[in-house]
Amino acid sequence: MTEEWNVQPAPMDEHNRKLVDNVHPADWRNPTPDGTYNLVAIGAGTAGLISAIGTAGLGGKVALIERHLMGGDCLNVGCVPSKALIASSHLAARMRHAAEFGLTPSEVPASDFPKVMERLRRIRAGISENDSAKRYTEKGVDVFIGEGKFTGRSTIEVDGQTIRFKKAVITTGARAVDPDIPGLAEAGYLTNETVFNLTERPEHLIVIGGGPIGCELAQAFRRLGSKVTIIERDRFLPREDPEASAILADSFKRDGIEVLLESAVEKVSSDGGTKTVHIVRNGNALTVDGDRIMVGIGRAPNVDHLGLEAAGVKADPRKGIVVDDNLRTSNPNIFAAGDCCMPYKFTHAADAAAQIVIQNALFGGRKKLSAANMPWCTYTAPEIAHVGMYEHDAADQGIETDAYKFEMAENDRAQAEGDAEGFVKVVVKKGTDKILGATIVAAHAGEMISEISVAMAAGMGLGKIGGVIHPYPTQSEAIKRVAGLYNQTRLTPTIAKLMKKWLTWQRR
Repeated sequence: MTEEWNVQPAPMDEHNRKLVDNVHPADWRNPTPDGTYNLVAIGAGTAGLISAIGTAGLGGKVALIERHLMGGDCLNVGCVPSKALIASSHLAARMRHAAEFGLTPSEVPASDFPKVMERLRRIRAGISENDSAKRYTEKGVDVFIGEGKFTGRSTIEVDGQTIRFKKAVITTGARAVDPDIPGLAEAGYLTNETVFNLTERPEHLIVIGGGPIGCELAQAFRRLGSKVTIIERDRFLPREDPEASAILADSFKRDGIEVLLESAVEKVSSDGGTKTVHIVRNGNALTVDGDRIMVGIGRAPNVDHLGLEAAGVKADPRKGIVVDDNLRTSNPNIFAAGDCCMPYKFTHAADAAAQIVIQNALFGGRKKLSAANMPWCTYTAPEIAHVGMYEHDAADQGIETDAYKFEMAENDRAQAEGDAEGFVKVVVKKGTDKILGATIVAAHAGEMISEISVAMAAGMGLGKIGGVIHPYPTQSEAIKRVAGLYNQTRLTPTIAKLMKKWLTWQRR
C-alpha cells in the first residue's frame, strides 16, 4: 500500500512540527457557529483559502472547514516542496557541469540528500504561516478543523456542530491515483503525497508515469544522484506540443535517466529491499529493478464522505463535482472550485476559480471559467509552458492558423548561460496577428509565458509585441524575435521592392 501522508508528516522534526502547528494545530478549538454564513468553504486548499479570505475581506461572514492540512496539496505535497527540491537539483546539475563554465565540477554526495530534504521542510514550514489557522482567524474567518458533511441543502455538520449557509463552495481538491497494478501495493510505492517524507536518497528510483509530476521529480532525483528509470505508456507530457515532449526526452537522456517510452507496466514484484517492475515494450518483456517506486499517473477528485446526496449535489467519481461554466453545482446555492471539479489542476487555476465563485455566489455574477486564459508550466529543465490553443485545437474548431517559431539557440542570453535548448512558438489566426496560443520551451519558460498571457488578455496582437522594447540581453527577448518573424511576413514582394527603391534613392 502507499506510504500515507497524514497530520504527523515524517520526520517529525522542528520544521514539520512548525508546519503542523500552523495548518492543523493539535490544540485547536473550533468556534461556535454564529448564525447563517454568507459563504462556507469545505476544504482549505488554494480554492478554499482564496474563497474564504476574499469573502471576509469584503465584509462577509465566512466559515472554512478542513479535515487535514490547511494549504492543501500546493503547500504540503505539491508546488512548495517540489520546487524547493527542484531548486536544489538545478544547482546540483550546474555543479556537475561546472567545467562548461570554466569552473571545477563536483558531484553531490549521498550524504547531502538529508540536508536537501531538511531545507525543503524548512522552507515549507516558513511558508505555512501564510495558510495557518491563526492567520485566517485573524482575517475574520471562522476556521473549523474536522470533517465537514452536508446534512441538507443549506447545512453542514462538522465536529458535532451544524453550520448554516446562504452559499457554499466545495474545494476539497484531489489525491494521487492508486493504480491497479498487480503486486504494486504489496511492494510499496511513493506518490507526490509521500515522496517528500524521504530522508535517504534512493539508489534507484523507478518512476511510473510521464506526466508533469513524474517528469519533474524523475529529473530532480537524477540530478541529486539517484539512478532513475522513467516508464510511460505513450510519450512525456502527452498534452504538450510533440516537439516540446521530444526535447524533454532528449534532456532526460543527457541527464542519464533511463527512458522507457511506449511501455506498459504489467506487474510489480519484490524480494527484500528490491522492487521489480515488469513491463512490455514493443512486444518484448523486460524488467527493471530498483529500491523505490514512485507513481505519478494522475489525480482523483475528493468527492467521498461529503454528504453530497443530502445537499442535492451531483458528482462523478472520475471527473469530480459536476459544475456549469459559472462553477455552480446542481444545487444553485452550492458552487465548487479547484481540483475537485476542474480539468486544470493547478494552484493558479484554483485561485482564478475562487475569484469567479466569489463574484457569482455573493453578487449574482455570471463570470465563466471558459473565459479564462489558463497558462501552465512543467518545471523540468528546460521548462515547458503553454497558454491558449495548440494548432490541433484550432484545427478541431475549423480555425486556420499560422505559427511563428524562434529557437532559443539564437538567443544571446540563453547561449551565455548555457540554456540554449528550446524555442518560442506563437500560433495566430491565419492572415492576422491575433494570438491564439503559445508554447515556450526554455530555462525560464514559466516566467516568459506571462507576457503572452497578458497580451492575449489585453487583445494585443503579435505584431504589437514586436514594437515593445525588451531589455538586452534577456531570454524573453526571444518573444520579441517571434513577433519580428510575423512582422516580416507583412512585407509583400511589392512593398519590399518599393522600399528597396526608396532606400536606394535616399543614398543618391
